[in-house]
Amino acid sequence: MTARIAVLASGRGSNLRAILQAIDAGSLDAEVVGVFSDKPNAPALRQVPRDRRWSERPASFPHRPAYETALAEAVGASQPDWVVCAGYMRILGDAFIARFRGRLLNIHPSLLPKYRGLQTHARAIEAGDPEHGASVHFVIPELDAGAVIAQAKVPILAGDTPETLAARLLPREHALLVAVLRLAAAGVLAEQGDITLCHGQPLLNALSLDSADRLLP
Repeated sequence: MTARIAVLASGRGSNLRAILQAIDAGSLDAEVVGVFSDKPNAPALRQVPRDRRWSERPASFPHRPAYETALAEAVGASQPDWVVCAGYMRILGDAFIARFRGRLLNIHPSLLPKYRGLQTHARAIEAGDPEHGASVHFVIPELDAGAVIAQAKVPILAGDTPETLAARLLPREHALLVAVLRLAAAGVLAEQGDITLCHGQPLLNALSLDSADRLLP
């Protein structure tokens, strides 16, 4: 059965574009049923038809819980199998996470548990790390702390800046997200407490891009 995916995005939507391209190419059996943003002018919104867009400024609501409720209702109305945070720059509230827990994914530009939060590329360079990467994980109330499903890595080269490192990582980030969504669409991923299950078995380590594809049924 084709998986129904709701995407949360705040910016340009490059990860969303990768998802849509994989769907169009037939390599991901899914449908993007809605794109939801906290920024009405986010370029990501323009990648889907108007009837699949939702955007509201949080500042237009009387308080944060009211915005979170409106967002949750809008996402829920699209009847998603999976909700994907793809460059969504707001921290989700506990009630939203509880509603979609176990089918709520995020892609984060670091090799978690390293560098939760922002400015991950600069922090990896400043730390002298030999490599950097991206992680796809289940979302829990603690920021960037849910069970990691898969990771992609790139080397940090001499002379790298946050910008050059980000540009080198981005294609791997796109491929990683699509690979995880293929597993999700195939129905073989689940969250159990603080671990990821794949085919009903706990993952002892994060999957790589190659191993993710090998686990497809």
